Amino acid sequence: MNAATASASPVSNAPIEVDLLVVGSGAGGLSSAVVAAELGLKVLVVEKESVYGGTSAWSGGWLWIPRNPLAVEAGIVEDIEVPRTYLRNELGEHYDADRVDAFLTHGPRMVDFFRKKTTVQFIDGNLIPDFHGKQPGAATGGRSVCAAPFDARELGAHVKRLRPPLDLIAPWGMGIASGADLRHFMNSLRSWESFRHVTRRVLVHFMDLLLHRRGMRLVNGNALVARLAKSAFDRDVRIWTDSPVRELIVENGKVHGALVSTAFGGAPRGDIEVRARCGVVLAAGGFPHDPKRAQRLFPHAPTGREHWSAAPFSNTGDGLRLGESAGGTVPDTLPAAGAWAPVSRVERKDGSVGHFPHLIERAKPGIIAVRRDGNRFVNEAGSYYDFISALFATTHQGDAAEAWLLCDHRFIRRYGLGRVRPAPFPLGPMLRSGYLKRGDSIEALAHACGIDAAGLAATVAQYNRYAQRGEDPAFGRGDTPYNRINGDAGHQPNPCVAPIESGPYYAVHVLPGSLGTFAGLRTDAAARVLDADGQPIDGLYACGADMSSVMGGRYPSGGITLGPAMTFGYIAAHHAAGVALEGAPASTQGHAMTGSAPHIPHETVAVWRPDESSERRRA
Repeated sequence: MNAATASASPVSNAPIEVDLLVVGSGAGGLSSAVVAAELGLKVLVVEKESVYGGTSAWSGGWLWIPRNPLAVEAGIVEDIEVPRTYLRNELGEHYDADRVDAFLTHGPRMVDFFRKKTTVQFIDGNLIPDFHGKQPGAATGGRSVCAAPFDARELGAHVKRLRPPLDLIAPWGMGIASGADLRHFMNSLRSWESFRHVTRRVLVHFMDLLLHRRGMRLVNGNALVARLAKSAFDRDVRIWTDSPVRELIVENGKVHGALVSTAFGGAPRGDIEVRARCGVVLAAGGFPHDPKRAQRLFPHAPTGREHWSAAPFSNTGDGLRLGESAGGTVPDTLPAAGAWAPVSRVERKDGSVGHFPHLIERAKPGIIAVRRDGNRFVNEAGSYYDFISALFATTHQGDAAEAWLLCDHRFIRRYGLGRVRPAPFPLGPMLRSGYLKRGDSIEALAHACGIDAAGLAATVAQYNRYAQRGEDPAFGRGDTPYNRINGDAGHQPNPCVAPIESGPYYAVHVLPGSLGTFAGLRTDAAARVLDADGQPIDGLYACGADMSSVMGGRYPSGGITLGPAMTFGYIAAHHAAGVALEGAPASTQGHAMTGSAPHIPHETVAVWRPDESSERRRA
């Protein structure tokens, strides 16, 4: 045992033994757990929160997987060199050829595996374009998949520990899927078909609340996590919640397991040594709420607290610290350490403050973003990452990075604004809380927000002059497929541009936040954590936000967090199980390449016996 483990307080339970220990229960961790179990390993997942699902359960559930089987079945076939070209142009000097090729090669195989062998099913995103449509290699569709809706009743009693959807986004805790479902909700007062759809959805949801105390029709990331969890439980994978990892067990340079502090009712209570014959996978969600690391890696956060992530508050960098304790390293050279997104701070009834991610309304016609001087700074219909990147680039040194999203009365009742939902939801509560600012004139709104009134009036007048014709010469809003698909297709000639002229006027204050983090542990193409010399640490893997992003601190398309997370979880499981992946170099093929998985003596370890079905799979 390493020095840290030896000096720790004695464990209060007999050790147990598994084949693979997974730290974290988001999509990356659960992906590795399901694949490893299917390959015959005995797997334990430990999660420090009382619910499983991590950031993934709050996400949109989209995965960016070029050349995925659903696209191919729809006739969208592209050579691997096309997405490779796109990533080479997007990532620049941070393009890691080995890891990119591993992702592009095994991503489609990962999707195929889950579709054919598990409860995880997908719907296609064949009409969803990449973020930067003018970049060579960009696609107008065929590179995205999303988790199919799921009936939570299939989880049985396990549904009680599934993280619910983010309350700030889901009305009454009801998930709304992107695409047709969301369009129906946006058009519920304008179309009888949409009204009927929404009425059915709401009635069913309230019946579920009455019977089950939560919604049972799961969509987006909630459906993805539920499907992964169901697949894990079907393979006898245990998920211990309330079980943080205190430290890794490192012996002779190899990771043999971890010391886990358990409070989960289905596990021994107290500190327990978990021995993992084939290794440990770190998938604990990155560091969006770790002020110390944020202070080092976020230039806009001089104290580490000037950042407002929409990820769960429990994502505090545990996996990164564990990896570093075993010799892993976290690079500080990425162009962005976080998956930037604009957020607004929302005070809840209990006094807590949530962080609302602005992902939808910015591309709709009739909204602009301005700084305190009243000037626009960005194409508002671009990606959330590009929005905050532009805010950073145009904020003078010493000034706070902040902006306001501004619209008129017509817009806010049609599309909503951040946490303010469209009609028929009332505006009063958001006005009284101070979250939403209002003014009868542009100048009055500026005074309410602390924005330069003359600057804002000039900006709105300039914007409106061209918006009457659906044009935005200043920032080219609506000139890429990604812009247009997020706009309002029913608004012409430009689905992203309309004048701001129907008072009263409204604004919401937005701040630099993130959907997660990009800076993680350095890994190779087999998801093995690397030490300071670039050598793999035996028995230690990382995926999801604990792995330094294969996208090199860039954000080329939606789904570039979950897609790689599940792909490298799939790769890590194969390597740990010693099962060769077709097309991977021999140096990353796992224990099977040299004979068998490493052996751990059984004499002093309480073995957690698999049941008969597990033995049949192992055989």
